Amino acid sequence: MDDDFVGDDFLEDDIVDNDFDFGFTAVDENELEVVSKVHQEANEAAANEQITEEKLNRMYNAILPLLENLKKDSDKDYILWPDRVAKIEAFKNKLDTIMEM
Repeated sequence: MDDDFVGDDFLEDDIVDNDFDFGFTAVDENELEVVSKVHQEANEAAANEQITEEKLNRMYNAILPLLENLKKDSDKDYILWPDRVAKIEAFKNKLDTIMEM
């Protein structure tokens, strides 16, 4: 054995005093299943949160240029928007694609 790991201080302080914690807890099968299920649900929630955040960022980045373009020339009373139906449909399709991620 390595003398640095097992020394008189280790034995006296940790084993003899019964204060040494090995870091495990005994559980029965039902408790283990509950803990495993909660752990799995937490992992799924974290993954869903990451997906939702990515969708939100993509939506924001898609909408921001539209708002910036609408702000341009704010001193003018009218907006000339040729082929707006086609442009709006294309933008709607882009948003639908983001939501389907």
